[in-house]
Amino acid sequence: MNTLPVLYNDPAAHYSEASLFRKLKKYARAAGEELVEKSLVLYYTLQKSDTPLWAKTVIYSVLGYFILPLDLIPDALLPMGFTDDLGAILAALATISLHVTPDVKEKARARMSEWFVMEDDMAE
Repeated sequence: MNTLPVLYNDPAAHYSEASLFRKLKKYARAAGEELVEKSLVLYYTLQKSDTPLWAKTVIYSVLGYFILPLDLIPDALLPMGFTDDLGAILAALATISLHVTPDVKEKARARMSEWFVMEDDMAE
């Protein structure tokens, strides 16, 4: 018998590009640069046409989990609220690491510098 709430049955069903970027932008500082960068690496790996279906399924699932408002450690419990998300993202990256290319990493870094530099410039 499945005792998990319906939300947890298929986290991949909660994935959408818009909801991922909305959450990343909203919580970028609170979640930390590492979680944001690793999420972007997964996102850009997902976009590659040569990423196999099994790897895309792993990515959809972990990014769907990240997007879910309810998870093992609620995101509102800062600073620890994103530790479960980071753990899941790191596990997914280890699983699909052969499909992460230097180009993917560069795209993630470029997006990171765009988001974090703009915020740093505004603070000065």
